[in-house]
This record gives sequence, structure tokens and C-alpha cells, in this order.
Amino acid sequence: MQAGFHFWNFTVPGAPGSLPAVLAETARTAEQGGFTQFTVMDHWFQMEAAAPATEPMLEAFTTLGFLAGQTSSIRLGPLVAGVTYRYPALLAKIVTTLDVLSSGRAMLGIGAAWYDREHRGLGVPYPAISERFERLEEALQIALQMWSDDDGPYRGTHFQLDETLNSPPSIQRPHPPIMIGGKGEKKTLRMVAQYAQILNLTTAEPSEVARLLDVLRGHCDRLGTDYDAIEKTVISGSRDPFSDDFLRDMEKLSDLGVTMVVLGRNPADPDPVGQVERIADEVLPKLASL
Repeated sequence: MQAGFHFWNFTVPGAPGSLPAVLAETARTAEQGGFTQFTVMDHWFQMEAAAPATEPMLEAFTTLGFLAGQTSSIRLGPLVAGVTYRYPALLAKIVTTLDVLSSGRAMLGIGAAWYDREHRGLGVPYPAISERFERLEEALQIALQMWSDDDGPYRGTHFQLDETLNSPPSIQRPHPPIMIGGKGEKKTLRMVAQYAQILNLTTAEPSEVARLLDVLRGHCDRLGTDYDAIEKTVISGSRDPFSDDFLRDMEKLSDLGVTMVVLGRNPADPDPVGQVERIADEVLPKLASL
């Protein structure tokens, strides 16, 4: 099993002035230590359930572009981009740019968005959840058309494009991988089966993961897509990666076909570089043996 590192909390000693150096060193340390993916949140305000909304929050793709210049092999992406935050064709263009400038390491992580406060606060429309899922599906269709040889028009319910020109193309062929995050059984997992190459489940509880993967397999069977070709990943949540319970759960998840666990920065630790070093030394070798 592989591991990704999720830098979701930008409250570090000396911020904001210290953030460039801390972020760069954390990403480089993760890459050198054997992590295969590095992600940041796509939010404008910190999540209130985790910390005060007023805590530092960097814009995701600007941060990822900076990190592309600090690393050489690790996969980079948002976990996950809210579909309401950018026009879909511009989002595809942004991810393409990240892919080109990172020499083929970009990933489009995308979801339906949920944080209403930051939308209202910054004046961004926040449609009902049913419409957000409609927009998510159209965004996926637009991104795939932007990454294809078809530069013609796109006509959807919410988005109408006269041409889907996207030059230069991405380095990764046929396109950067699409990751859809969540665990909704009717819509999210169906869109994973239809459009995505990576699933990121927002649970790491083995019995729940097993049930959700069965749902995904059912969607793949109905749509005629290859279940085995979809990369299955999970977010570890608040689990202690150094505990025996964590490793037992990861062994169960590995048996289910999960190939990556995303480990988040512990905000109680003021030294994310040291946290990454310890995980790389003590946890990654054990995950690799699963």
C-alpha cells in the first residue's frame, strides 16, 4: 500500500512568512521519504469543524504550482476541488497547466462542494445540492472533452461552451487522472465508475469501505467499465498512523483492493516536516509490505 500526505492546515509557527519554506520542505521530505502523492485542500476559509475559519488558508492551485517547482516525482492535486469554485473549462485549463509545469504529475481531484460559509462570505453562488451534482457531472464531461481531440462545442444544462480548445495539451496521456472524493452511493460512486480513474473514500473503516466498494462494482458492471482499473484510496481521518489498530485496518483495506491511504497533517504538531519524516521511517515500510 502507498501513502499520500495531505497538507490541510496552514497554521505553522511564523506564518504567513514561514509558509513557503515549510511547505516546500514538507513536500520534498514526503517525496524523498516515499510518499507518492501530496495534496492540499481546495478551500478559501479553514473548515469550522476542524479549526476557526479565520486560520490561514492558501488557494489550492497557486500552492500546487509552487510545489511543482519544489518537487520532481510526487503526484500533486487538490483534495478535492469544489465544482462551484471555478468554471469547469478553466479548471481543466488550470490542471493542464499544472500537469505541463510539473512534467506530468497533476491530478484533478473534484467534488460537489459543501462549505456554504465561504461561498456566502466571498460572494460565490452556492446552488442546492442537486444542482451542484448536476454541475459536477457537466464539469467532468467538459474536462474530458478538453483533454480529448474534440475541440468543438459543449452544450449542457448549466454550461455552454462554443469551443473546448486546450493548448498545450497535458503531458499525461490521455489526460491527468480524475479523482472523485466522497462516499455517496447513488451519485458520487456512479460518477466514479463513469468518469474517474481514482476514488477517494472519506472513510477508512474496513466494513464500510467493503460495502462502498461493492456499490462501486455494481455501478461499473451496469456501465460496462473496468472496476479493477479504478485506483481505490481512503482518507485515514483522525487515526493514529503509529498505532497497531491503524496497521490492522490498513491490512484489511489492502485485502479489499485499497492501494493508498491519505495521511493528514496533525495540526497539534508544529513541525510537519518532522511528522512526515517519522511517518516515512516508521509507517511507510509497513504499508509497503501489505
